[in-house]
Amino acid sequence: MMKLPEFPVEGGCQCRAVRYRIKARPLGVYNCYCRDCQRASGGTHTISMPVKRTDFEVISGEVITYDRAADSGRVVRMNGCALCGTKLWNDPLADPALVVVKSGTLDDQSWAVPAGSMWAGSAPPWVVIDATQVNFPGQPPSRQPLLDAWNRMVDGT
Repeated sequence: MMKLPEFPVEGGCQCRAVRYRIKARPLGVYNCYCRDCQRASGGTHTISMPVKRTDFEVISGEVITYDRAADSGRVVRMNGCALCGTKLWNDPLADPALVVVKSGTLDDQSWAVPAGSMWAGSAPPWVVIDATQVNFPGQPPSRQPLLDAWNRMVDGT
């Protein structure tokens, strides 16, 4: 069983101008290996953490947004710091009740362990994907299997 922190938790950008707060347990944590996340992170993937919009708030700073077509064809609104450009979260326009926080921007990300991966088929060939986790080669029809797997990790069931 994975131990979660006391909520609320906070995070922010590299220059600390933008700060946000998550007021309750996220819905899940998973890796995304799509080419967009690779470009945005400058690495192999990002770690995504869907949170109910009602449990998320910006505390300070100026946020810039832009819309982009994702690898899935869906439009995603990206949100980042107007000063340093750190990508902090995205708004999945297909699901306005959520924000998807990039867990690497949490002040303490030690508890945000991914339960699986989407777009695993786009990972560089030298990346090792844990085959025991819930993985999708592309965009899954629903995030629910990834969220369920994370909640089983947290709840120990």
